[in-house]
Amino acid sequence: MDLELLRYLYDIQQAGELIQTFTAAHTFDSYRADVMVRSAVERQFITIGEALNQAMRRSPDLERQIAEARKIVDFRNLLTHSYGAVSDAVVWDIIQTSLSRLISDIDALMESADG
Repeated sequence: MDLELLRYLYDIQQAGELIQTFTAAHTFDSYRADVMVRSAVERQFITIGEALNQAMRRSPDLERQIAEARKIVDFRNLLTHSYGAVSDAVVWDIIQTSLSRLISDIDALMESADG
């Protein structure tokens, strides 16, 4: 795996971990009430989607190795271009149901690159 690809994976890993940190002490209601946390979380999701998009350009087979890779990039596009259409409930659901899987997939890819 080339260095640039590893950088994109690292960026995804770090952004995912930041989202987990930002939301660890929150319930959905407290998340929804905290505009700063919501903004920070959405910014990190944009980073994840853009880094994944760039990584898949360098290595198209990543789409098969990362669960819902295309949906992640599409979500980034939605946040960037149609931000008014994104509900807090959707973002919260992704945090609760999908983020840990993404981080796990990225961790596995990075570990296999080290090996």
